[in-house]
Amino acid sequence: MTLHIDIPQETLGSILAKAFRNRSFLIGFAITVLVAAIAVISYVWTPYDVTKLVISDKTLAPSAAHWFGTDHFGRDILSMIMVGARNSIAVALVAVGIGMGVGVPLGAFAAARGGFVDEALMRLNDLVFAFPALLSAIMITAIFGPGAINAIIAIGIFNIPVFARVARAGALAMWPREFILAARAAGKSKTQITIEHVLPNIATLLLVQGTIQFALGILAEAGLSYVGLGAQPPMPSWGRMLFDAQTRMVVAPWMAIFPGMAIVVTVLGLNLLGDGIADILDPKSRRQR
Repeated sequence: MTLHIDIPQETLGSILAKAFRNRSFLIGFAITVLVAAIAVISYVWTPYDVTKLVISDKTLAPSAAHWFGTDHFGRDILSMIMVGARNSIAVALVAVGIGMGVGVPLGAFAAARGGFVDEALMRLNDLVFAFPALLSAIMITAIFGPGAINAIIAIGIFNIPVFARVARAGALAMWPREFILAARAAGKSKTQITIEHVLPNIATLLLVQGTIQFALGILAEAGLSYVGLGAQPPMPSWGRMLFDAQTRMVVAPWMAIFPGMAIVVTVLGLNLLGDGIADILDPKSRRQR
């Protein structure tokens, strides 16, 4: 999913005023901050040790002692969700960083150069885009083995063509503008114009796309962990928790319900945040989509 918005220049005060009036942004921001806070807290505290197996407590229903119940090894599900949050966020954040760090310069460079260079880069971009994150992860895993690092690489590679397309589209819309023509008339090189004028004017467009890819990155990480290509035991992962729960849905449905809710709420929060940012910076964007 890509987005194109034409961002008017506004003061910080007017943007903040719109943010406080935008329900989508406020809900998305609150959910995102809550999930991030849970992930940070898990580094210093969790109700129980997620690496400790207590077989006598296996598949306990939610209670005062275990709010979300326990899994088939007696591990506290709430603690596992907390630790799994930091794993999902870390993988998605780094993967988006890779995609943005490589894809944005490529897309901006292609738009600036045009002609054969633009065409060649975009066709290469299409080739990379043809390989989904799961397929890339399978190929990487076949060489280096499963793990969170390889999941990051696979999702990051998939994000590169997405950001390249968005950056190129935004940059192409900027180049005919009068202030760009004035900069060219002043003798600035295409590289200078791209850095000083084009990229700052498409930064919000990239930010909105970044929130979308962040949400998709969390889904991709959960999917890779579900098939055993993401974080490996004993490190908890939301996708791995769903995999472990699939054969115990009758006796312990909470093993699937709570990790599934964590994924749904987190992705929903990021999507609402992205929609809110788009609406705040361009009220017409919702109608355009």
